[in-house]
Amino acid sequence: MPEMRFPIRTTGTRSLPALTLLLASLALGACSGGDFGRTRADMRNDDMHRWLGAEATASVGLKPSHFQLTENERQLRDLAYPLIEPPRSRPAWKSVFGDYQPLPSPWRQKVVFDRTSYGRALIDEPHRSHTSRYQQLIEDVRNDIVRFEPFFASAARVIELDRKRNASLRVVSELSPREQADAVARMEENALIVQWVQQCLERRIASYRWALERLAIQTPDIIAADADRLIGELAAQTANPPMAAQPVIGRAVSVKG
Repeated sequence: MPEMRFPIRTTGTRSLPALTLLLASLALGACSGGDFGRTRADMRNDDMHRWLGAEATASVGLKPSHFQLTENERQLRDLAYPLIEPPRSRPAWKSVFGDYQPLPSPWRQKVVFDRTSYGRALIDEPHRSHTSRYQQLIEDVRNDIVRFEPFFASAARVIELDRKRNASLRVVSELSPREQADAVARMEENALIVQWVQQCLERRIASYRWALERLAIQTPDIIAADADRLIGELAAQTANPPMAAQPVIGRAVSVKG
């Protein structure tokens, strides 16, 4: 029986679409997203939030530390990111499949903070009932309240250890200028991250209050009282944090907008 062979076309116009698709897939593969839009595996690692310190220091003209992160410093950055990322800043499907991106620190941003953006997105987003908008607002505020204590407990540990680190600089033998600079830079990083979260919490409270006010006049509901109580609780916690990092620079962010 003669062998069946099927010629493969390697030239001609029909190969161009396939080549174009191949090149496009390679280009997309180099983007930050992984398969099906999920966050790339190389973005998910123990130090995936290390950039917070470098971004904070660079935005105020300081150099980041070259020291490795301690477990406490890594935890501080991991707990800080959910409070730094603006609430409802990306659609739910992106939260599921992954859209992780570094964020600019408040000291780098030149635009005026828009406290209406959260509320407008909440109101304009399709909902099955007006009550679900209140429920979404309540869920977002409650999530911040739940995250509050773990973050500041972690921050307290880091700042206390930084005080001991600072005291040790005076007694360490043969301390090199590079080691001195890296130690100081790490302490500045940690303090700036705490300030960054504090300012983002103030922004969130302003956004939540604006959203609740608009919901109250557009779709009044008794559930608004629950949302107002939770926002007040978050505001009280933010105004009286269990600890505060000594400012490296002056406060440069206003929540008014």
